[in-house]
Amino acid sequence: MTDAPTISTLGALRESGHVAKTLRQEMRDNLLAALAEGRDPWPGLHGFDDTVIPQLERALIAGHDVVLLGERGQGKTRLLRTMVGLLDEWTPVIAGSELREHPYEPLTAASRNAVALHGDDLKVVWVHRSERYAEKLATPDTSVADLIGDVDPMKVAEGRSLGDPETIHFGLIPRSHRGIVAINELPDLAERIQVAMLNVMEERDIQIRGYVLRLPLDVLVVASANPEDYTNRGRIITPLKDRFGAEIRTHYPTELEDEMAVIRQEADLVADVPDYLVEILARFTRSLRESQSVDQRSGVSARFSIAGAETIAAAALHRATITGEGEPVARVVDLETAVDVLGGKVEFETGEEGRERDVLDHLLRTSTAETVRHVLRGIDFALLVEAIEHGSSVSTGEQVTARDFLAGLPVLGESDLYDQVTDRLGATNDGQRASALELALEGLYLARKIDKDSAGGETVYG
Repeated sequence: MTDAPTISTLGALRESGHVAKTLRQEMRDNLLAALAEGRDPWPGLHGFDDTVIPQLERALIAGHDVVLLGERGQGKTRLLRTMVGLLDEWTPVIAGSELREHPYEPLTAASRNAVALHGDDLKVVWVHRSERYAEKLATPDTSVADLIGDVDPMKVAEGRSLGDPETIHFGLIPRSHRGIVAINELPDLAERIQVAMLNVMEERDIQIRGYVLRLPLDVLVVASANPEDYTNRGRIITPLKDRFGAEIRTHYPTELEDEMAVIRQEADLVADVPDYLVEILARFTRSLRESQSVDQRSGVSARFSIAGAETIAAAALHRATITGEGEPVARVVDLETAVDVLGGKVEFETGEEGRERDVLDHLLRTSTAETVRHVLRGIDFALLVEAIEHGSSVSTGEQVTARDFLAGLPVLGESDLYDQVTDRLGATNDGQRASALELALEGLYLARKIDKDSAGGETVYG
């Protein structure tokens, strides 16, 4: 954030050559400037480059209000919040104005009176773009007063008459004048409340208890909705849908790399989680989205894989704290802890009652096997398999340290097999080496080369 401009009066603002722009002009100019310079105006968004982003950019260039439709966890809210970056960093407003009006364009009677009274000495303050974004979750108890406004009984009690426009307390949308107002889960908004938004969306004025205030509001209305909500909880009324200039469908990441990038970006990890474990979680999430056992109308949120990464990192830190292990690193054995707590985030089809855990375990094994084939392709594990067939076994578990795990690996003579695996996976310490080699053992088990027995928190490959 840069420092705010030092201009503090209307006269100085005029002398500076400042030009007032409408909100849509401002966003359009900044978006086109970013595109012309090759800058990414949408940082932190993955998987939308060829689908959602071009549609949204065209809508903003056209000056349209936008509604995003998509299942849960597709990044709709993050996309809406990123629009703030298209606003000017600082913008002037009349000091003390309720609606943050531009000094050149006062709207309310109080602001017009202030301009007439003070002239060029009118006080001007500067507002950062982060303050020009308002967000409202559409809950069933949301009222017209929340969004549009209502008569303020305190102002009436102070002596103003009911006919005085000064008695009105403005709601969220008027207070977002010269800014962006986002309404999340729009279908949850009662239909009578949606009706109250019609004038704001089209005529850009507001009506409150018989008052008709011709305030030329300059506000961009954006919203998000889950298509399933149209039948489950509510709907967007047809006149309101018609007033949104653009309706854009979002989607889950189509590429594995984008899915992994989302996990890395959003997860708050308290321990080292190697890339191959993130890949397993990403593949696991994608498999659930394709499974016939899962209710795809509900979707499988990106929060599922994010929470999974955070859970296995927590399991690694938990193990390191109890055992005194130096550097906590997540391992394959920690994936089971994620499945234990994540099942409730998935909606299964009615016919799968009682089989939920089986479905999750099967898809996790499949995802692990695919990841092993991807990251360890070309390495010959024949010597390790032979050693295990001749009676060697390897123990691991939620409370087995990396050092104990590595000490229990069978000796393979002059073979550099273990080094091949750890070098391939970029392991540089005992925790990462143990994680890499445990992945290899799990891959051999899934390929039916060795056996595995799990009981009481301990796993034995043999």
